[in-house]
Amino acid sequence: MDWKVVHRWLGLTVGTLALVLGLSGVFLAFDPVQQAWQAPAVPDGLTVATLVERVARTVPGAQEIRRLPSGGIVVFSFAGDQAQASYVDPADGRVLGPWQASVLPRWVKNLHRSLLLGDAGRWGAAGIALGIGLLCVSGGVLLLRRMGGWRALAARVRGSLAQRIHVLVGRVVVLVLCLMSVTALTMSASTLGWVVLDAGTEPEVLSVATGQAAWPGAQLAMLQTLAVRDLRKLNVPDPADPQDTWKVATDQGQAWIDRYSGQTLAWQGSTLAQRIYGWALVLHTGESAWPWAVVLGLAGACVLVFWLSGVVIWWQARRLAPHTTGNSPLAQADVLIFVASEGGSTWGFAQTLQDALRLGGHRVYTSALAHFQTTPATRQVLVLAATYGEGQAPAHASHALAHIAKPTPGAAPVPVGVLGFGDRQFPAFCGFAEALDQTLRAQGWPALLPLERIHQQSSQQFARWGEALAHALGEPLVLDHVPRVPPTTALTLVSRQDFASPAGAALQAAILRFAWPAQGLGDRLRGLGLARFVAGDLVGIVPPGSAVPRYYSLASGWEDGFVEICARRMPDGLCSTHLLRLQPGEHIAAFIRANPGFALPRTRRPVVLIGAGTGVAPLAGFIRRNDRHIPMHLYFGGRDPARDFYFGTEIQHWLSEGRVAHVQTAFSRVPDGGGYVQDAVRRDGERLRGLLARGAIVRVCGGRAMAQGVEAALDAVLLPLRLSVQQLKAKGRYAEDIF
Repeated sequence: MDWKVVHRWLGLTVGTLALVLGLSGVFLAFDPVQQAWQAPAVPDGLTVATLVERVARTVPGAQEIRRLPSGGIVVFSFAGDQAQASYVDPADGRVLGPWQASVLPRWVKNLHRSLLLGDAGRWGAAGIALGIGLLCVSGGVLLLRRMGGWRALAARVRGSLAQRIHVLVGRVVVLVLCLMSVTALTMSASTLGWVVLDAGTEPEVLSVATGQAAWPGAQLAMLQTLAVRDLRKLNVPDPADPQDTWKVATDQGQAWIDRYSGQTLAWQGSTLAQRIYGWALVLHTGESAWPWAVVLGLAGACVLVFWLSGVVIWWQARRLAPHTTGNSPLAQADVLIFVASEGGSTWGFAQTLQDALRLGGHRVYTSALAHFQTTPATRQVLVLAATYGEGQAPAHASHALAHIAKPTPGAAPVPVGVLGFGDRQFPAFCGFAEALDQTLRAQGWPALLPLERIHQQSSQQFARWGEALAHALGEPLVLDHVPRVPPTTALTLVSRQDFASPAGAALQAAILRFAWPAQGLGDRLRGLGLARFVAGDLVGIVPPGSAVPRYYSLASGWEDGFVEICARRMPDGLCSTHLLRLQPGEHIAAFIRANPGFALPRTRRPVVLIGAGTGVAPLAGFIRRNDRHIPMHLYFGGRDPARDFYFGTEIQHWLSEGRVAHVQTAFSRVPDGGGYVQDAVRRDGERLRGLLARGAIVRVCGGRAMAQGVEAALDAVLLPLRLSVQQLKAKGRYAEDIF
């Protein structure tokens, strides 16, 4: 079953109607809370007999005493022909004033129970409750799939803002909403006549006159042993009817008492259906349990959050939905491209690949991986596979491995190349692509070229893979992928700190600080994600004459009041050249992209920061905002302290302030410089082992070779602890930002 499709369409249909029930439920949840706060406390040990005695003194002609779910006591009586209901203090029987059933308009309850449509609306409300239950079940399945199982359920949530909100709220309230659905269906079963709640015909019992006066309620044995907290309702005998009886109702059942002898004439216990209904009523409304009513109100409000974030997720996915153009018929295509994409962005890369192959004279057919097949005309197959969650297949490709693993009679294996898309912040980086590649090889499909993995949809890595593909095909092929770029805003350079290579050489790097955009941008800022960002997030910069953004790690957060990056000149780098030529007062076009997998959680545990070259930028941002003086330990690697110790002056200042507890450096191009940063990690292994044993969090930023060297060094450090970097990644304690 495709749970994602089920969840999506239930959310867009039933979820829209569920808004009515959820928001009206918020108002209804307010009622038990208000009544519980207003209800006078019932004294401990107070019996019904004592309550009857007190009420008899203050409310003449009392006909019924009812204990409300809130704990309040209401007495129903007649003053002449006028019925009245009085709120009574159980401590002394004093009348507090007239009682009203609810301060909420009756139409709110009718809206919640029947959508203001009478009996037909009750069926509709029951259907919506069933739909909410299915939404909870499908959402729970998707939540476990996304997070990687029960053990990872509390791990950090990654994705867009709407996705994070949807998952975080779901993680908290999905069980409450599921319970609300079950209890609503239970109550609807009674309302719609599916379940009979009546205990049966009431016994025909009468008080038998003995010539003696009727017993006062205070002297009845049953009432003397029955606590007020257990009472639901007590009916007083009618003075005008000598055969009338006392009738007592509790959660356990109801009893009839002879008014003259005080003997119990009959007892009728509650049925199982009545007890279940009673529990369902409490769990669904919060009556008699006002703290639970608060929880229900919050859960009802979350329905709106679910719906809004779900609509945003659907709209984003719809915008990114595949719209492949130029497809040749499957039977005529010599190159087949199959795509496994969770959010839809991988289809853009597939379109770029298809267009490039068509320019080379190929007939190309592109489809979803779920439709994997070949024809006699097929010469090569290319698979672009994204990984979802912890190494899982995207929803639509969940059965692709099993399909490919089945032998296909008569199908001649042709060369297949697999390109994986993923995020290195996940321990199972491109895990699905790896599993797919292994399955293909195990089934005898030859490799067109080795498996390659692309981090965070890098257009540059995609272009390099295109060069390898061109070599394998023996023909020219250029993959110039232009991703969709979010709206940008202008950032003004206010200062720069330059770093040069040996004397006379060209400028090699600079720390660039841009002014915070004017607050008058208002909603535009929030729409661009510039209203809130933290160190370690990414700023996408679009250089003039290009539609391809270049991402830089931020060395600042929104609280700092500026946007700061460290840019290094890259060979033939269009963006880096543009940045290093900027002068104060000039502008760049930029947008923010969140990088939640690299952000530091709010914690008191030690933090180990490891970076080389310009990779120190986000680490400097972490230290800059370390106002709580969490123990941070920085390991920095460069070539020459005189030329590329980026943020060196600031780091020394932060060290004196206690924002960073320890700094270890390594410089590879000077005598006795200590080599590379991974060498500094090895030398300080004893200290690091102690920090990691205490639960330290690790952040690594820099080039891929450096990150691999650091991982190997830390694995050696962790060996005596019977830990590894992969285990730290799985626990969310180790993250990398690699470029």
